[in-house]
Amino acid sequence: MFKKYLILYILIFLTIFGFSQISINSESIDIDYSNPQEYEIGGITISGIKYLDHEVLINLSGLSVGDKVFIPGEGISDAVRKLWKQGLFSDIKISAEKIIGENVFLSIYLQERPRLSKFSFTGIKKGEAEDIREMVKLVRGNQITDNIVNNTKNIIENYFIEKGFYNTEVNIIKEDDSTLVNNVSLKIIINKKEKIKINEIRFEGNLTTKEYREKLQANGLGKTSFVKSPFNDKKLHRKMKETKQKTWYNIFKTSKYIEKDYRADKKKIIAKYNEFGFRDAVIISDTVYAFDDKTLNINIKIDEGNKYYFRNITWVGNTKYKSDYLNNLLGIKKGDVYNQTLLDESLFMNQNGVFSLYQDNGYLFSSITPVEINIENDSIDIELRIYEGKPARIRNVVIVGNTKTNEHVIRREIRSRPGQLYNRSDITRSIRELATLGYFDPEKLNLNPTPNPEDGTVDLEYIVEEKPSDQIELSGGWGAQMIVGTLGVSFNNFAASKFFKKDSWRPIPTGNGQRLSVRAQSNGRWYQAYNMSFVEPWLGGKKPNSFHISVFHTILSNGQAKRVKDTADVKIDNPDYQGMKITGISLGLGTRLKWPDDFFTAHGELSYQHYDLNNYQYRNLFSFSKGVSNNISLKGIFGRSSVSQPIYPRNGSSFSVSLQITPPYSLLSNKDYTVMNDEDKYKFIEYHKWKFNASWFSSLAGKLVLNTRAEFGFLGMFNKDYGYSPFEGFNLGGDGLVTYNLYGMETIALRGYENGSLTPASGGNVYDKFTVEIRYPLSLNPSATLYGLAFFEAGKAWYEFKDFNPFNINRAAGVGVRIFLPMFGKLGVDWGYGFDEIPGNPTAHKSQFHFIIGQNF
Repeated sequence: MFKKYLILYILIFLTIFGFSQISINSESIDIDYSNPQEYEIGGITISGIKYLDHEVLINLSGLSVGDKVFIPGEGISDAVRKLWKQGLFSDIKISAEKIIGENVFLSIYLQERPRLSKFSFTGIKKGEAEDIREMVKLVRGNQITDNIVNNTKNIIENYFIEKGFYNTEVNIIKEDDSTLVNNVSLKIIINKKEKIKINEIRFEGNLTTKEYREKLQANGLGKTSFVKSPFNDKKLHRKMKETKQKTWYNIFKTSKYIEKDYRADKKKIIAKYNEFGFRDAVIISDTVYAFDDKTLNINIKIDEGNKYYFRNITWVGNTKYKSDYLNNLLGIKKGDVYNQTLLDESLFMNQNGVFSLYQDNGYLFSSITPVEINIENDSIDIELRIYEGKPARIRNVVIVGNTKTNEHVIRREIRSRPGQLYNRSDITRSIRELATLGYFDPEKLNLNPTPNPEDGTVDLEYIVEEKPSDQIELSGGWGAQMIVGTLGVSFNNFAASKFFKKDSWRPIPTGNGQRLSVRAQSNGRWYQAYNMSFVEPWLGGKKPNSFHISVFHTILSNGQAKRVKDTADVKIDNPDYQGMKITGISLGLGTRLKWPDDFFTAHGELSYQHYDLNNYQYRNLFSFSKGVSNNISLKGIFGRSSVSQPIYPRNGSSFSVSLQITPPYSLLSNKDYTVMNDEDKYKFIEYHKWKFNASWFSSLAGKLVLNTRAEFGFLGMFNKDYGYSPFEGFNLGGDGLVTYNLYGMETIALRGYENGSLTPASGGNVYDKFTVEIRYPLSLNPSATLYGLAFFEAGKAWYEFKDFNPFNINRAAGVGVRIFLPMFGKLGVDWGYGFDEIPGNPTAHKSQFHFIIGQNF
């Protein structure tokens, strides 16, 4: 027994002595370790520390002046333990500097852990290293503890595990920095090894009808009713889209194993079972095990459970709407397969569903709780408990985030008004209208509602974030075997009312939502074009009635000077000069309609164009080369657009039907146009021009968008003796850029073919075009929106309507990329391949590159 106590005493002594070393610096004092003496702390000093606060460290030790401590004793040992727990020090010593009477003066020496001077990565790519730097957050000058090293290692391993590198090894080596005292550098060595891939996925428990019958019969239950499993192994594999994903470039390769995607796929499998009525389906177990060094197998055991059906659906708490009406909105009948996902979507997600009905009629505080009240055999009774609450009225509508756009420009697009009943559809539509303005980042548009249940009101805060909307166009186009340069500016949030206010020019007056555009194109003497336009979207400021005016002037020539000097040095008309001048002006009014719904618009435009030909011939399109023509027309456009946003729309549609018509001069006069020369015949142009455009945007998966488009155009005549108008036809094919070919024809793009190559030599008076385009965004940053696309399109132009055949068209397919820069608008490049040869022009199809500058297809 004495030996046991002796050993225990020695261990206690060594523990105390190991944590606290007591020394007397001033004079030698005998310390009896078998008989500790009590002292009062007269003072405490800290040494060895460079960065940490001394007072804080003394507080952390638990010691303070005036305390009673035994030397040697547990008080000193406890202080060492408390400091050691901080994890900040590599060495701790507490010494008695001196003892005066019953007072002891203590000195605490602390050796800080080394600090980080630098760190580096080996074994990984530069991009991976940059990502990891952001994640580990190692900061130069911070202390390096074991916890920091281990945490860094875990972060790096998890980073690569999520990417499929399941056997990643990370080794972190500390090296003393010879240039700095008590500093170390970390060398982080990473060996990703090979990605772990999936060899096989096996499912157990998803029984087919035959298997189920055999099991029942084996147990003497052959007459028991049963249901067929909705899935076999192949169908379940297809549901594991993330884990078992194959792309076009690795379709013959084994899929990678990514833990995060695997967990998500297991949830998808059960969710899909639930949709088929198997509400009790669960994954009993799943095992992931190595098949070899590079692949693994997955075994998933599923208990499908029974298949259920809806039986009785009852409503409780509804006083505003009758149960029969709500049942019609719900769209689920007795006997339908039980589907919780469908029930939730019908109640809450459907824009014409039950919850939307209440939310669109002021019942902001309403709620719906579906409860399974009875389960009998394979049938489930559902009770839908509604809390209607009181209708909520809007108290305040606040706008935040607009730094340039005037508040009235935003407020006139918002349909929520103070005093109105709360309406969720109005909020959704308001967000859409703000996005289509083009002044704000559509990804940042948001609403922050603040409900006040006590007084039945709600405050709405619309959040916007300005983005650059003005544009400068610097472009070069190719036409008639020459380059045409373009310089233009578009101020898309202009404020004409501030034009004469000096303080508003920063650098131009902005904020009123008007659009001012000035544009010039030139190739020296051959081609010059100037145009200017102004649009006021809310004429008068109270209703969405738009007004626009535009003027333009175009000069085309053969490059010769119009006037030259003769031998007497006198300027005369140049007989070799060939040219055409086009001058025009247009005025337009538009309005937003309320019927059939308020997505519809109507627009009217009155325009005048003057053509002046001077010995001009281009591709023999005109039957006369000298003279003037006047084009006075009235145009009406009826359209509808519900497109979500202008830059990268993900849903919605748009269509328009237009008719442009001139007075039928030939029918109003008694002239014989069969004997009239073309120069006199076409002094006043007559035609009727019909156009139809339709476009649909559909979200396929995530941000992947399908855009389908259809176009049709027809230029008709009033009088066969007059014939087709020499102007206003269609020029189909190529990139659609309007450059040198602007001679009174409408340019229509069709990629995969040369510019204008799908138009007959005599002119295009009817055309059609169809496009299917798949888009995927690479960046939705408002400062640089970037997306890739793949397209298939087809179309053709004809001279006579009788030759029109919508199925006899030229086909093309290709890929492209678009980038939208606020300053320059939309830029892009397409590669298209035209499949159909053009008679007489063998090089106009096949591989074609098209550059897109400042326009939309």
